[in-house]
Amino acid sequence: VDVYEAQSSVGGMAKTISLWGQLVDLGPHRFFSSDPRVNSLWLELVGRDYSMVSRLTRIYYNKTFFDYPLKPFNALNGLGIFESLRCVISYLFAKLLPTKKIATFESWVKSRFGRRLFEIFFKSYSEKLWGIKCNELDSDFASQRIKKLSLFEAIKGALLGNQHLKHKTLVDEFAYPHLGAGLVYKRMEKAITELGGRLMLNTPVKAVIPSINSSNPQLHLVNGSKINYDHVISTMPINVLVQQMNAPIKVLNHVKSLTFRNTILVYLLIEGGGGNPFPDQWIYVHSANLKTGRITNFRNWVPTITNGSPDTIICLEYWCYNNDELWKLTEGELVKLATKEIYKTNLIKRNTVKDGSIVRVPKCYPVYKSGY
Repeated sequence: VDVYEAQSSVGGMAKTISLWGQLVDLGPHRFFSSDPRVNSLWLELVGRDYSMVSRLTRIYYNKTFFDYPLKPFNALNGLGIFESLRCVISYLFAKLLPTKKIATFESWVKSRFGRRLFEIFFKSYSEKLWGIKCNELDSDFASQRIKKLSLFEAIKGALLGNQHLKHKTLVDEFAYPHLGAGLVYKRMEKAITELGGRLMLNTPVKAVIPSINSSNPQLHLVNGSKINYDHVISTMPINVLVQQMNAPIKVLNHVKSLTFRNTILVYLLIEGGGGNPFPDQWIYVHSANLKTGRITNFRNWVPTITNGSPDTIICLEYWCYNNDELWKLTEGELVKLATKEIYKTNLIKRNTVKDGSIVRVPKCYPVYKSGY
């Protein structure tokens, strides 16, 4: 096989990079699959160079941390009696008077959890991630990601334990390579070249021309080269792929309805004198007064990625479109914003941010906007 990679290293959005003498991923990456073939390939590449990590993730809302998956007593304590009663009444109301038409993410979630739980645990985070109102987001996204998760299941899991729950977001333990998630792709790179394959880094593809009248598909590179292949597998954003293959006007018009969100990763180096700032691998930020949507603490993955450094690297994620003001901010402005927001959460002590670094990742998430 020939592999063409536009960037200078393999791994794409799941690569591991070196920063301040430590290793970090592009946001939190854990590996999970229920397919034994995929697990077998992963283990073939990683070998014994991994550890099982006990997952701890929480939700930050209204200056309070909630266990994720939700636990009734923890949620009750965090929300307070009055707010908890509102949630229960809202949930019962949704069950007694169900919504007939469920086409959007908002209507899907409200029909299963009630309006108040939707507003607390789904609305703000989802709108940060997708950049559109929840009533403009297609229900497909909800049915793919949270179809098996119900309030009853969350309560049952809290009372009986989660060992019987199969939903992916409830997995309590995961395998993680000793040198970061990107180790898998570095090992793939080595295996492919040892088997006679070729890897071309810094080689962006301009277009893929599909097979026509039994001809071979053809790859057009930015440098002007045109190469025939038996088969082509593309991982570029699908709208870019279609726009560059001379598709009919009708198809191109449909392609325009699919948009993508960008991610800005702001890494902050935290002074190590005070120990580990917080125990989570990552935290979902549901507070509307904070622009960040997720915070990762790389000290809580495996010890090997810190390379013995006493300092902690945390990452704040921001999501936006190309024309958003956030995407246009300078590196200094983004570090200043993230520093201000991390102090606001009280997750770390004041004046402990030593340095900052930015990674911009365009076209991360295809947006499930109604009509996509």
